Amino acid sequence: MTETTAPAPPQDPLLAARSWLDDGQQVAVATVMRTWGSSPRPVGSKLAVRDDGEMVGSVSGGCVEGAVVDAAMRAMASGRPETLEFGVANEDAWAVGLACGGTIEIFVEAIT
Repeated sequence: MTETTAPAPPQDPLLAARSWLDDGQQVAVATVMRTWGSSPRPVGSKLAVRDDGEMVGSVSGGCVEGAVVDAAMRAMASGRPETLEFGVANEDAWAVGLACGGTIEIFVEAIT
């Protein structure tokens, strides 16, 4: 007897977002809009977040992505986009793990 398995989910954030939307899930996408100095991911990097917390992609690392997922959940609940900025001048930067010495601006929006 041949066992079948479900196909692996797409690893591209936009393909994952499209697939999740097609399945009736709520989705938000975060995009790195601007960086200055050292940053973990370049401009244009994306993170797709599903309403159950599933994620594909990356916009940073460590606790910054936790803060981005929180913003994605807010965006899905409210329908309002949000721009987040993390940097060494921002006292939250060390709290969320942006210790690389740079600044990163991330735009988060629900996708319908």
